Amino acid sequence: MGFGLVDHIILHGSIAVSLGIGIYFGFWKKSRTANEYLLGNQKMNVIPVAMSIIASCVSGVTFLGNSADVYAYGANMLWSGISCILANVIGGFLFVPVLIRCRAANVFEYFELRFDKKVKIVASCAYTLYALLYSAILAYVPAIALAQATDIHPQIVTSIVCTLCVFYTTVGGFRAVIWTDVFQLIGITICVVFILVLGIKSIGSIGGIIEMAVDGQRLDFNYSLDPTIRDGFWQAVLGGMVLWMFVAAFHPGTVQRYLSVSEFKNVVRVMALQCFGMVAVNAFCAFIGVILYARYMNCDPVMAGDVRRYDQILPFFIMEIGKKVPGLSGIFIAGIFSATLSTLSSSFNTLSATIYGDLIAPCISREALKGKECWILRLIVVITGGLCTCLTFLVEYMGGILPFVTAVVGLVYGVLTGLFILGLTFRRANAKGAFYGSVTSFIVIGTIAAIGQWYSIQGAGVDFRKPMSVADCPVPVNITIVPTAHAEYTPFKPFVLFRISFWYNSVMCTLMVIIVGMLVSCLTKTESVDPTLLSHIGRKGVSKGKLPTIETYAVGVKDESGHTYNFQRNVC
Repeated sequence: MGFGLVDHIILHGSIAVSLGIGIYFGFWKKSRTANEYLLGNQKMNVIPVAMSIIASCVSGVTFLGNSADVYAYGANMLWSGISCILANVIGGFLFVPVLIRCRAANVFEYFELRFDKKVKIVASCAYTLYALLYSAILAYVPAIALAQATDIHPQIVTSIVCTLCVFYTTVGGFRAVIWTDVFQLIGITICVVFILVLGIKSIGSIGGIIEMAVDGQRLDFNYSLDPTIRDGFWQAVLGGMVLWMFVAAFHPGTVQRYLSVSEFKNVVRVMALQCFGMVAVNAFCAFIGVILYARYMNCDPVMAGDVRRYDQILPFFIMEIGKKVPGLSGIFIAGIFSATLSTLSSSFNTLSATIYGDLIAPCISREALKGKECWILRLIVVITGGLCTCLTFLVEYMGGILPFVTAVVGLVYGVLTGLFILGLTFRRANAKGAFYGSVTSFIVIGTIAAIGQWYSIQGAGVDFRKPMSVADCPVPVNITIVPTAHAEYTPFKPFVLFRISFWYNSVMCTLMVIIVGMLVSCLTKTESVDPTLLSHIGRKGVSKGKLPTIETYAVGVKDESGHTYNFQRNVC
């Protein structure tokens, strides 16, 4: 399973192009204002922006985690495609128009407009901590893939990945991130096509692959309402709805990209394109998992000792079939690197806007910041990149990639989605309700998720893995694993709250924010609300008699362009 000269040329060539784009936008098309550094001067085209959002969502976790999950647990995650479509339609109709009117590079500025500065800081801190941890996970994924092909230590790989990403993000700014995302999405697409074509060819036919998957229970879909079942239709649709709603309507990086196009009709086009792209990626990753099962249905690499964890099966598969196809291993590793770099660069760029706009700018006078915004933003990228590198040392002990990522992402996305829905939909919601709702949800659901993850790592509870076998392995072993849910021996089961599917973390967080937030709001003084900060549903019942006074409300630091941090609000 070596890594040949052609593989090295392809991998290093793809990295060189990404660096070249960063250098071009850093030295020949240099960003001179904060608006240009964060939003590309709001003159970006629809297709590259949509491609950038897709590339930012498609990480190495998507490839390795999703395909491994389908291989081991079945293809129930396919149903999350439905939630992706619904989330884009609902978010695009109800929520995105309101947030676009704010014209702030950091979407969390909305919380200061709608509630108060304290709620905005809570949201910004929660997102910052999540983004740092998630970035560390993303940086570690290429190390898993490259470890299958070379003897390079994973920590060396993660350090290189973070350094490369910090360099072109710091130097090139938003436009460099967009155009490297475009190039990297092309690389990801090539990688997926090669995996699908060669995977199908190695098995025989698509029909044969599907037949094997059906026989192996990989396409057995579960429609049970039992919340303790790991995967199923309702888990993927309901849990996926909250996750995709945040990604499509509330994610700082996504809204930042929406603001980079000139008109709202272009925002709608971007949403339609990125929705189509993400549903396609979800389906392709699921089918790759099915291909992996068809390949190893009678010789599971984990049981046979060829790999240590299921997240390594896809790289193992590529290295195995890549012996006969020069350059395939390089294309795959380059695809994983591209997926990681695109998501990391977007994360670093968004983090710089969040930390600068919410945690630094309000504490320093405008005169002191004048002319130094771009340098401060670049310094933030460098610091977050260093912290990300340090956090990768913890990632190795987290267990399976997809459950851990979904649990962490679901917790933060759920709290923030609940806050946005509370502010945009419920007119009676006030700052105290938003604050206590978010803090309560984060502590309660975070505790449940952490204990549940700990039990999962310890092997407690029901094992929902589908049947595995090593009957055809070259070693003299003949073992078949059947799910312990159907075995006579039942292991220790934790309390039911700690066995709830990781998909539901986001749903529970969102509901708790809204319920606690409304209870506290009803028990405290109702605040006057600017109707332009409410969605169509939230504005129902608002008096249309007296027109409110219009004044300019400055949040953060006013940029030279006058667009980034200014918002005209109605003062009731």
